Amino acid sequence: MSQAVTSQSNAAGARRARHLAASRRPQPGRIRPDTLRLLLGAAVALVLALSAWLGSVAGAGAANAAEGDPSDTTVSWSVRPADTMQGSGRPNFAYEALPGQSVSDALLVTNRSTTGIELDVYAADGFLTPDGSLDILPKDQESTELGSWVEVASPRISVASGETVEIPFEVTVPENAPPGDYAAGVVASMSVDADGVVTERRLGSRVHLRVTGDLAPALTVSDVSVAYTGTPVPFAPGDGSVTFTLTNTGNARLAPDAVVQLSGPFGLAPVSVRGSDLPGLLPGSSIEHTVQLAGVAPLGLVTADVVADAEVVSRPGDSETPPEVAGASASASGWAVPWTSLALVLLVAGLVTWWLVARRRAKAAKAKAIDDAVAAALAARDAAEAEAHGAGAEAPSEGSASGTPSDDPSDDAPGSDDDPARERVVTG
Repeated sequence: MSQAVTSQSNAAGARRARHLAASRRPQPGRIRPDTLRLLLGAAVALVLALSAWLGSVAGAGAANAAEGDPSDTTVSWSVRPADTMQGSGRPNFAYEALPGQSVSDALLVTNRSTTGIELDVYAADGFLTPDGSLDILPKDQESTELGSWVEVASPRISVASGETVEIPFEVTVPENAPPGDYAAGVVASMSVDADGVVTERRLGSRVHLRVTGDLAPALTVSDVSVAYTGTPVPFAPGDGSVTFTLTNTGNARLAPDAVVQLSGPFGLAPVSVRGSDLPGLLPGSSIEHTVQLAGVAPLGLVTADVVADAEVVSRPGDSETPPEVAGASASASGWAVPWTSLALVLLVAGLVTWWLVARRRAKAAKAKAIDDAVAAALAARDAAEAEAHGAGAEAPSEGSASGTPSDDPSDDAPGSDDDPARERVVTG
């Protein structure tokens, strides 16, 4: 028995040895792991090299395209006032002149592009945009004031790459020009055609001119309106906003200021703030401004009071002290309603009303039920009494014998009811 077991174990060991040897022999059609790693490394290196080559080719192509066909977006230039007898290192042009007087000055234009450019140089009247910025009329719109008083020496210029060109111009004030402040701009512009849409790109410098004479500065406040935004917390203060319009009704350029106050009835819980970032106002111009106020109590009706004042804008070297500007004010009312609190109050009022109505209806229903029960009881009693009376009417009279009256032997007795003897018999 032991020999058989030993033979079987030897045979099994031989089979395992043969299987292990066969597995270690190279199999046809299979790739060894080290060979696979070498192939993957070579593929990765090839991909990286190809990507680098394609990137260098694309970069060279883009550079060549940029050099051969420059886009309009790469064109840039700058302008600034030239250093002349009127001043040096100036941020803009500012003059004071008499009617009929002329002032000469110049604008510097620098080409910061890699190629030469051609620009149009012109002047146009200035105006205030809705946000208070100074802008000038488009090229195709005619100027009627300071823009038309400026004559540019070179309306069309060619500027080489990196070159700076000085363009002289002259401002001539008409003899009948009213005194006061005027604004314009001297610009260098280029028309750009993008997909059939022509737009104008322009850069320029402001021109401010004061024609000497009697200045009459004036300021008005109008179109005051109030808005309120509450919070989810009942009866908590909210945010208010006051919008108003300032108008320069005089002939001088003004630097305005304003104080805005919101208060409840009888001036309760006032909140005030100074109107910041108010732009300068040209003569005849208006600006709409909104001031935000925090911590406004929800008192229902609130009143906004706007008090504005201003100063005449002066430039260094002005010969006269500008006159003072009279203040202006305006008021308006609006609603500061705590809608959350109001909704809560309405909800409570609705619940109380519903409870009262339900209680009243319940009491009315209970009273009606009692009345109906009493009426039913009375009706039942009346019916019982009527039934009892009816039964008494149908029963024989007391003292009568049963049967018909003809059966009564006393009917034939002499004397009938008047007979005393009968009376005694019946009663006795």
